Amino acid sequence: MTQEILQAIEIFYSYAHEDEPLRKELDKHLSLLKRQELISAWHERDISAGADWEHAMSTHLKTAHIILLLISPDFMASDYCYSTEMMQAMKRHETGDGCVIPLIMRPTVWQGAPFSKLQSSFNTTTGYQWSGWDWENSDGCRIYLSLSRYLSRYFLD
Repeated sequence: MTQEILQAIEIFYSYAHEDEPLRKELDKHLSLLKRQELISAWHERDISAGADWEHAMSTHLKTAHIILLLISPDFMASDYCYSTEMMQAMKRHETGDGCVIPLIMRPTVWQGAPFSKLQSSFNTTTGYQWSGWDWENSDGCRIYLSLSRYLSRYFLD
């Protein structure tokens, strides 16, 4: 039985500034889900000029249904990404108030990080690594397909 969709699932992108090109590429590939009004995606570049950025970030991090952690060496090195965004996201995940999905965007040491205990729907042993710009010949396409399947299951009994 299909449930009536009352609102799109909000996705929060948590990523280091250096990984913005990868976030943009992933966002393009999720555009069909946006057009179908299954998801709405939010990231820090959506903050309006003059807005309280910390409040905006905190609000969206608290309300997102899915938090995508775009893991890279820069993400792991960022105090804000790691200690603020990721830790808040993990608390929400542990209480069942949100779903954290780590995406290994660039090779980095991530084993032992708080998100490493999550059983990924993409690859249960190594996380999910996207090799970058060659979308069709990389694992990036599977990110889209896996998210699509996850969202389909979310709306079905």
